[in-house]
Amino acid sequence: MTVMKLMRSALAALGLVVTLNACAQNKTSDKPNKKKGDNMEIVHLTKAEFLKNVYNYEANPNAWKFEGDQPCLIDFYATWCGPCKALAPVLEELAKEYDGKIRIYKIDVDQEEELAGAFGIRSIPTLLWIPQNGTPTVTQGAMPRPELKKMIDSVLLNAQ
Repeated sequence: MTVMKLMRSALAALGLVVTLNACAQNKTSDKPNKKKGDNMEIVHLTKAEFLKNVYNYEANPNAWKFEGDQPCLIDFYATWCGPCKALAPVLEELAKEYDGKIRIYKIDVDQEEELAGAFGIRSIPTLLWIPQNGTPTVTQGAMPRPELKKMIDSVLLNAQ
C-alpha cells in the first residue's frame, strides 16, 4: 500500500466533521503569502513549495521522504472557515514561541485543490504533524492552544 493511500486511509478514519460557517471568500494572488511575526513566519505553501520543502509525493509515491530541515505543522484551511479563522492567531503565537524548533505552514484548500485532494482533505481545519524522522500524524478540527502545544512537544519535538 502506498504512503499516499495510507495517509488517505488515516484521514478517512478520523472522520470528524467540522461545522463550517460560510463567509465571503477572499482570493489571494498565486504568490506565497507570508505573514510576518516577530521572529517566525507562517508560510503559505503552494503545491510546488510543498513538493520542494515538505514531501515530493510525485517523485516518491511509494515512500515517505521528508524534505524539510525542521519538524513542521501544516494547517490545511480555507479563508471562509470559522474554526480556521479561530485557529490562525494561535498558530501565529506558537510560530513565535517555537521559532527555530519547528516550522508552521498553511495551505489554502481552495487555492491548492490538487494538493488538498492528494492528501484526501475533506474537512477543515486539518493539521498534518510531520516530525523530522518518522511518520506524519493527522488531526482534524480546531484544537485549543494547550492541546496544540502538547502535540508539538510530543509528536514533533520528542520524535526527533
